[in-house]
Amino acid sequence: MAELTELRAERRDAALYLTAQLKLELSPAVEDALIKGLAVHFVAEADVMRERWYWSDRKVGTASRYYRLAFQPLTRRWRLNVSNEPISGAGLAGSISQSFENLPDALAVIRRQTGWKVAEMADVSLDARQYISYRFWLDISQLPRPFQIAAGNQAEWTLSVAKQIRMNADMVR
Repeated sequence: MAELTELRAERRDAALYLTAQLKLELSPAVEDALIKGLAVHFVAEADVMRERWYWSDRKVGTASRYYRLAFQPLTRRWRLNVSNEPISGAGLAGSISQSFENLPDALAVIRRQTGWKVAEMADVSLDARQYISYRFWLDISQLPRPFQIAAGNQAEWTLSVAKQIRMNADMVR
């Protein structure tokens, strides 16, 4: 289960930053897969969009965060990798890695997304109607192929949340 409890944007320096707080609970099937050594991937994306009446909305800024959560059975520790680029199974070089004693501590980092730069203020118009579109999901496409097939049909593996917030004058000035 995933639920968005807070989503706000604020201007700092010459950029627009996003803060998101999630209520994230893993299903027993996902926890069981983690304990058995399967790495699970989460993705968070945010787009700053400018409304246009004559065409589709224009993307002004975008940002993504990729999370890879895995249990290390030999050390009995949880490992979380965070990156701005997709994390492949072989290449963890571009990610920041943290180790945790237990699963709730690792999930707390995923639940709290702060100081996330989504757009430069030079790209954001002062007088246009704009909004931020936020999405978070469990990425089953990163699972090994047999798990992708099995997980695709089970509601326990469906974990996603999406929300839009309208930008107001305080955010852009």
